[in-house]
Amino acid sequence: MKIAKKVIELPSSGIRKYFDIASTIKDVISLGVGEPDFITPWRVREASIYGMEKGRTTYTSNWGLLELRELISKYTYEGTGVDYGPKDEILVTTGVSEGIDLAVRAITDPGDEILVVEPSYVSYKPCVIMAGGKPVPVTTTLDNEFKVRREDIEKKITPRTTAIIINYPNNPTGSIMTRKDLEEVADVAVEHDLMVISDEVYEKLTYEGKHSSMAALNGMRDNTIHLNGFSKAFAMTGWRLGYACGNSEIIEAMMKIHQYTMLCAPITAQMGAIEALKSGQQDMLDMVKEYNRRRRVIVRGFNALGMRCFEPKGAFYSFPSIKSTGLTSEEFSERLLYDQGVVTVPGSVFGESGAGHLRCSYCASMEDIKEALARIGRFLDKLKQEQAPTIRNKTRQ
Repeated sequence: MKIAKKVIELPSSGIRKYFDIASTIKDVISLGVGEPDFITPWRVREASIYGMEKGRTTYTSNWGLLELRELISKYTYEGTGVDYGPKDEILVTTGVSEGIDLAVRAITDPGDEILVVEPSYVSYKPCVIMAGGKPVPVTTTLDNEFKVRREDIEKKITPRTTAIIINYPNNPTGSIMTRKDLEEVADVAVEHDLMVISDEVYEKLTYEGKHSSMAALNGMRDNTIHLNGFSKAFAMTGWRLGYACGNSEIIEAMMKIHQYTMLCAPITAQMGAIEALKSGQQDMLDMVKEYNRRRRVIVRGFNALGMRCFEPKGAFYSFPSIKSTGLTSEEFSERLLYDQGVVTVPGSVFGESGAGHLRCSYCASMEDIKEALARIGRFLDKLKQEQAPTIRNKTRQ
């Protein structure tokens, strides 16, 4: 049986391992899932059901329903100030994950180097590899709140560098980039003629100030592939619906690949998305308000436990440091799960610069968050007791 070497060499998602272990343990609290714990609003679900009742069960245009693209155009302009033509500059995709894959494949030739800002979502590097490119990590640090800087990027640029993938608000850290921060990246991109693939799926989950979009900066509209979707802000993860906006030539190239692999996003999901964009954003605002409340509790809790945790200003993740325990991220996550029944994700699965951290989602009830913090506190106390004899012995020596 022949399997492509590049597929064999791809690691499995580090996130899934801990969910699989958790399924075998009772009384588990999960801080691992990157999924809203709210269900899709009823009127959105009803619109999809009504569409099926009316017989809206066919293929759509490869581009997606024009009505949906028109609404996405309006929604994107209101959120970013960037105007995209609905007929040839917007492509509806099967989730933002497909959008990432299409964007990378549309601009990557074999041997091209694509910069990936880390810690990063787990699919970016595999997408580059499967497209025949070489992913090059650009690391960020806790000391700088995981923001990428001009000098970080310039160190990694070679004659083969063609693009950079960024994701702010960021998964897994919750970090954001202000307009001024993004201007540094834009300057480098313009100077070195780099495309920017900007995953902004957490755009609406920004807790301080207003989200800034890369495409809105001078000279960046046609050099940016803007990716967004309905999973996070609209609580529509299982609907698998995203979209890509950009220069018509790039979007058409992405559509060609989409045409031959996915054909079109499901019409039932598109019908629901139309209603989501039409019916206003009150449900979204209510969710964001609740996430903000939980965010403050979990960050305060980690810092009180001695786990250094900067204040994430976007998405729904905290990224506390566990370096003081002496354990690796994997050791800490696995032992915490078996010992206290709390699911977290090791920061190392998001890249080398995530080592020594945990990704902890606050897509959980306030009750579960507080109980998880209490359990983590008990686990830390056990670790201190285990390590105490070692410390005493070293002192005597």
